[in-house]
Amino acid sequence: MRVLMTGGGTGGHINPALAIAAILRRRYPDAEFLFVGARGRMEETLVPAAGYTLKTVDVRGFQRRLSLKNVGRNIAAAWCAVTATAACTRILKEFQPDIAIGTGGYVSGPILRRAAQMGIPVAVHESNAFPGVTVKMLAKWADVIMLCDEAAAKHLPPEAKVVVTGNPIHQGFQSTDRTTARRELGLDERPLVLSVGGSLGARRINETMIEVLCRSHKEGGLQHIHATGKREYEETKAALCAAGVPLHGDGIWVRDYIDDMPRCMAAADVVVSRCGAMTLTELPAAGKPAVLIPSPYVAENHQYHNAMALVNKGAAVCVEEKDLTGDTLWEALQSILSDPAKRQQMAENAARAAIRDVDDRILAALEPLIKQ
Repeated sequence: MRVLMTGGGTGGHINPALAIAAILRRRYPDAEFLFVGARGRMEETLVPAAGYTLKTVDVRGFQRRLSLKNVGRNIAAAWCAVTATAACTRILKEFQPDIAIGTGGYVSGPILRRAAQMGIPVAVHESNAFPGVTVKMLAKWADVIMLCDEAAAKHLPPEAKVVVTGNPIHQGFQSTDRTTARRELGLDERPLVLSVGGSLGARRINETMIEVLCRSHKEGGLQHIHATGKREYEETKAALCAAGVPLHGDGIWVRDYIDDMPRCMAAADVVVSRCGAMTLTELPAAGKPAVLIPSPYVAENHQYHNAMALVNKGAAVCVEEKDLTGDTLWEALQSILSDPAKRQQMAENAARAAIRDVDDRILAALEPLIKQ
């Protein structure tokens, strides 16, 4: 069996694709996989690191805001759309997949649309409660659209063939134990704060975490693993170095990207994060309390609603970006870390929110297409 996987641009698209591939590989050990991604994006690093073959095409998103610069960008994007169709046709003819599966991102559009036109079964997975533009465009072409939540269906055309599966994640989020993870990471007995702003980073979270890390370094009661995102690593590193905060050691580790998230999350006592769909799936799977900072820059403020789903279950606290300072984040962390009973209850509440049969649901959605 040959499986074509596509999805890219950010970890929120790449990691679900890798997780779905892993589900299929466990069921079909002899299956052959090919990933198709966008040239110059994160998939060029993450996909080969996971052991899969990757081919890239030059595809770019269209800019909605009208400006002279964006007019030029949209002309370039239109030209890339034309050339991408030819490149995708070539890839499909060479690989001859039995099924094509996408997880969103600009690159999913041309390759999955062309696959459908060539009679190849097409499946799409949408990890967000508000489907992205690419997934909406693919609704009429896809044989099935797998959704993270039933509420997402109302944002798709009524004729779309949808099924609720939940979001696929790395098995390690449910199987990695805290003691082993902390030993492998070289941690001591102090509480660990894991802080991330998404695969590309979040400037406001980085700025606030600089204050928190400076205070924590002086007081010495906590350990930290902080991921800046690749775009802001150098700037954050420079600010911390100027303040005399170590980047590696003495209980503080600063990275540009976390490629062993199941282990880091298993080791953590509390997680500071944006409220992307995959993170909101990983936290319950790992059973971790969280301080959630929703991005105010996403469509329909959906990260805030994502956050409140866990807050209302007693698994997280929410600090909106308009209220975010070093002091408010420090206080939110201390409210959890200084009360072991509260921290344990939040962890149990998070674990109860997890969907445990995602793999089975995804296989049930894909296997009719595979047999077809």
